[in-house]
Amino acid sequence: MTGGRPERADAARNRRAILLATEDLLTRHRPDQISMEQVAAAAGVGKGTVFHRFGNRMGLMVAVMQERAFALNEAVRNGPPPLGPGAPPRERLLAFIDAVMDVIGRNKGLLAALGQAVTSTSPQEDAGEDDHPVYGLWHGHVSGLIAEIRPDLDSEVLAHLMLAGLHSRPILRLLERGETERLAGSLRAVATALLDSPPAS
Repeated sequence: MTGGRPERADAARNRRAILLATEDLLTRHRPDQISMEQVAAAAGVGKGTVFHRFGNRMGLMVAVMQERAFALNEAVRNGPPPLGPGAPPRERLLAFIDAVMDVIGRNKGLLAALGQAVTSTSPQEDAGEDDHPVYGLWHGHVSGLIAEIRPDLDSEVLAHLMLAGLHSRPILRLLERGETERLAGSLRAVATALLDSPPAS
C-alpha cells in the first residue's frame, strides 16, 4: 500500500524483484559489499527505481528484514501447527526456534544487513533492540509462549536473553560457516532446560 491506495502491479513486481535480488546478493556478499547499482542490475530495474523505492542501502536492508519477518509472523499467526496455532506451546516454541534459524540460515547476511544499516545511522540516534524491525515480533511470540508454559518465570526478560545473541558477531560468524543446525540445536537445548527448570522456591 502507498498513500492509502493499492500498489500498482508493475510497482509491486519491481519491489519484489528488488527484494529477491538483494536477498540473493546477501547469500554471497557482505552488506557493505553490495551497492544499489548491483541490486538494480540483478533485479533488472533502473538504479533510480531502487533509490526511489527504498531511499538508500539502509532502507533496502531493513525492507529485506521486514519482508522475512512478516512472512514468519504470518506463519505463526495463520500457518499450520506446530509453528502456527493448534499445537502445545512447548512444541510451538521449539518449532519457532527452528523457523527463525532457518530464515537466518537461508539468508546469512540478513542480520548482518540490519547491523550494517543501524551502524550507518547518526551516532546520536538511539538504535536499540526495540528498533530492530523483527525483534518485537520475535520477542513477543517467545515471551508469550514461555509465559503460557511457565507463568512462574519472568518471560519478558528470558525471551530477551534467548534472542539477544542472534545478531551478535560470534553468531554471525557461525552462520557464515554454515553451522545453522548447530545453533538451532543449542537454542533448543537452552529453551528445553529453561522450561524444565524447577520452580523458584
